[in-house]
Amino acid sequence: MPLRLTDEQLTAIMRGAAPLAPNRRDAYLREIADALAVAGEIGDGSVARAIRTAQKRHYDVPELGPYDG
Repeated sequence: MPLRLTDEQLTAIMRGAAPLAPNRRDAYLREIADALAVAGEIGDGSVARAIRTAQKRHYDVPELGPYDG
């Protein structure tokens, strides 16, 4: 069954994908879709929770070099 999202919700999901490595974005989007499919009523809060959870799982923290400051 297709998800019904507002333009703002879809924009938030896509913005959430921006800091992710390109090879992690598909899994991120699938995880959000799966979470929202079982969420019952989809609202801004459930979308925000799905984004936050998926970002934590799919974001790779960059390794920074030594500080020369």
